[in-house]
Amino acid sequence: MQNVEAKAIANEEDQSLTYAWYMVFLCTVAYIFSFIDRQIVVLLIEPIRADLQISDTQFSLIHGLAFALFYASMGLPIARLADTRSRPLIISAGIFIWSLATAMCGITRNFWELFIARMGVGVGEAALSPAAYSMITDSFPKSKLGFALGVYSTGVFLGSGLAFLIGGTVIGYINDYGIVELPLLGIIKPWQLTFFIVGLPGILIALLFYITIRDPERKGIANNSGFSIREIGTYIALHKKTFTSHYLGFGFSSLSMFALMSWAPAFLIRNYGLEIQQVGIYLGTLVLICNTGGVLCSGTLIDMFTRRGYTDAPMRAGVVGAVGAILPAAIFCFMPGLYSALAMLAVAMFFTSFPVATSAAALQVMAPNQMRAQVTALFFLSMNILGITGGATLVAVCTDYVFRDDVMVGYSMSLISSSSAVVGALLLFWGLKHFTATAIAVNSKK
Repeated sequence: MQNVEAKAIANEEDQSLTYAWYMVFLCTVAYIFSFIDRQIVVLLIEPIRADLQISDTQFSLIHGLAFALFYASMGLPIARLADTRSRPLIISAGIFIWSLATAMCGITRNFWELFIARMGVGVGEAALSPAAYSMITDSFPKSKLGFALGVYSTGVFLGSGLAFLIGGTVIGYINDYGIVELPLLGIIKPWQLTFFIVGLPGILIALLFYITIRDPERKGIANNSGFSIREIGTYIALHKKTFTSHYLGFGFSSLSMFALMSWAPAFLIRNYGLEIQQVGIYLGTLVLICNTGGVLCSGTLIDMFTRRGYTDAPMRAGVVGAVGAILPAAIFCFMPGLYSALAMLAVAMFFTSFPVATSAAALQVMAPNQMRAQVTALFFLSMNILGITGGATLVAVCTDYVFRDDVMVGYSMSLISSSSAVVGALLLFWGLKHFTATAIAVNSKK
């Protein structure tokens, strides 16, 4: 009789995990579309700069700051809803809005119109990741959580890689086709048409997510009505050293990654005379293999450290990634040829991808259940301002005002990326003992 009951429980757990993995799969697909829509603009840097007559610094604001501004105004309210309301509904609405906003980038005619449209694309991160992290954490046991979050986090690099691979090919075909004229919209140039092609399919993903995903039961609920911003601020202040080391440590580590990701196409085009299609093939392959491998490796590393009894496993894995990125990020631009430069970029991108999974896993341990989405949103706000905006803009400012030469963009990337990795490693290492104390306190209250 006991064997029958044990088998029934095991079957139920298997079915539960099967559905949980389906949810992870669909969240990952949404994440892939999010980063295709985000990253495609990097491949279009040269035609956008030429048509809109903007500098590298202005382009970096379109690529980076537009997302951070949206986070500042909407990230926390959306996360507050995710802590207390239907997470699948919130994610579905976010996918629909960012997909539509991406398509709208194709009808912009000047810097400010494109800037505002890119703010709308930012809802992908604001609505998706805090709710997705919370759902995944409620669906998996601790021993499998690191890998599950790692799988979801691959969406960043699968999306970025596909944006380079597919985007480069699509842009090549569209450029061959030339300018088109559409009803009501008038003359549409190839870079504008590209936004239509990559943006509109996401609406179907939004519908599928809404129909097939149910909200998992929340685990370890400490407050049935959720937590206010003031209560979250009080909690963060109580564990300020943990949150400072996490937010800033992973923020600088992310800055290191985005300094490379945002400007690698410009580096290859300006220094080696590559066409957009060639850049798409090289960088798409590199990101799909190296960055995706890095984020999966970091998730596996978290689980390994956890099984060995390290309470600070996510932060410890983050330190490994930051330290590993320093040297290759510093020297890739000094390599004697294209392939040696790509080889160093590959190693740098492998290690700079670690923060994507490790930062998420750490956040799930640092706060009670119905505080997680808002704490995650605060982290994404800091990561967007420091990581994405800083990574994109500091490289551009360095190129425009320090080196004063577009071809020197590689030197700017190396300087910003390697120095940020050093700062990130030091902050994360400093935070190990503080993170352990916070994790023990949170677990003791469950």
